[in-house]
Amino acid sequence: MFRGAITALATPFINGQLDEDALRRIVRWQIAEGINGLVPVGTTGESPTLSEAEHKRVIEITAEETNKRIPVIAGAGSNNPVEAVEYSDHALKSGADATLHVAGYYNRPNQAGLYEHYRFVHDNSELPIVVYNIPPRAIVGLEVDTLAKLAELPRIIGVKDATGDLTRPIRERALIKKAFSFLSGDDLTSVAYNAGGGHGCISVTSNIAPAKVVELHQLCLAGEFVKAQALQDQLFTLHNALFCEPSPAGVKYGMSLLGLCSDECRLPVMPLSEQGKATIKNAMLGLHLI
Repeated sequence: MFRGAITALATPFINGQLDEDALRRIVRWQIAEGINGLVPVGTTGESPTLSEAEHKRVIEITAEETNKRIPVIAGAGSNNPVEAVEYSDHALKSGADATLHVAGYYNRPNQAGLYEHYRFVHDNSELPIVVYNIPPRAIVGLEVDTLAKLAELPRIIGVKDATGDLTRPIRERALIKKAFSFLSGDDLTSVAYNAGGGHGCISVTSNIAPAKVVELHQLCLAGEFVKAQALQDQLFTLHNALFCEPSPAGVKYGMSLLGLCSDECRLPVMPLSEQGKATIKNAMLGLHLI
């Protein structure tokens, strides 16, 4: 099972190209800060605007730098299940430990279609699969019964939940009896999600403050929810600030202040406004991150 703080890695660019040196530096720093896992090429990694070659290279570098010290859950999702299988096969060859799969965007399948998409990927790939349930971006989402049915497939082993419904882990645990990773997809509500039975978070904020996010989720796993809530209160301003403008512009700017990479994003994500920069810088100063 995957647990704790898992970073949804931003993809660094320099002059429009993948910055491989920065990516290696970021992965090494994340491990040194105690992170529990990494997700390359998710939404925060700007997967929609990466070329196929870039997508694959990011996963290769992440797996190479981690060298099995922590889990790598490779973003491999597509609304085309054949493409999702191709990315899954590449993730396996690259040394990833699992794959993360979103489905449904633009196609807008019904629940039967969503199930069959994931079943096709499951039956035609080899790595464990974490399902990414994010109706705010994909328009459609997996219902509780559908996720429970998917969990009957042996290599579907977890969910990244970005539904915003904090009853989901409670209702899903009532139906899913095998070992299964319930992971929040939202830093702001992750403590409440964990209190409902979750095991951690695939986090955006941990791109900026990995050690603090690790501490937060270790407290949750230990059942220390009063202490976890107090730390969450400290992190709230940063959680909020990073989404003051479309992500990952805020994350990239924060990382640039830490000297990890440039703040460059790809269109249609725009650079931060001066006001946005001030908001994020002040939040980081408040946590003594810079």
